[in-house]
Amino acid sequence: MNLLLLPGFMTDRDLWSDLADDLAQVGPITHGDPSRDATIGALADRAIAEAPDRFALVGFSMGGYVAREIARGVPDRVRALVLIATSARADTPAQAQRKAAAVAHVRHRGFAGLSRSAILQSVHPARADDAALIARIRAMGDRLGGAVFLRQAGQARESDREHLGRITCPTLVVAAAQDALRSLEEARELQAGIPGAILAVIDGSGHMLPLETPAALAAVIVPWLRAQASGASTIGS
Repeated sequence: MNLLLLPGFMTDRDLWSDLADDLAQVGPITHGDPSRDATIGALADRAIAEAPDRFALVGFSMGGYVAREIARGVPDRVRALVLIATSARADTPAQAQRKAAAVAHVRHRGFAGLSRSAILQSVHPARADDAALIARIRAMGDRLGGAVFLRQAGQARESDREHLGRITCPTLVVAAAQDALRSLEEARELQAGIPGAILAVIDGSGHMLPLETPAALAAVIVPWLRAQASGASTIGS
């Protein structure tokens, strides 16, 4: 089964590197590129144009918004959907204000990379002194640069909760128990809104599940994807 992987805000294909061998057990991998477009709809359109004829979608964080747009837009092409550390909610007024301030700052002073405080908010508190992990997250942001930051941070993130019921493919929602950016309540909203969706919660990780706990994440999503490829419907089938 072909896989289309969609990274999140200011992350690139390195987000998936520690999962690559495990995901290859499922099938060939295509990496979506969220760096060139400024809206969820445009990101989805580009990914659809570059994707195989039929595929399973794996979307992380912002990539989850794009993945759901794809699943609704071309349901005949999407065989399965995995949503990792994401939400169906719109930006709160406070989030929108912070994003606008960050965009204004970068426009005025230039992009100096992701701040340490922002990176630390995205990982488990126990990883605060993990220099290699923090450097890896920062490096993705540095590679993408200021123009991509402005496009991604400048997006008005809208809710799609009322459209979740239109997703018809098998869906697995994965949440991190200690995610400071996306709550378990948001994951449960996705599970409740998407018909037949399954929820898995991974302990011991912050928001950056693919980098913090790749083995645990692979242990959840790879058997489930292989089950969908063989026509089964439950984790571990």
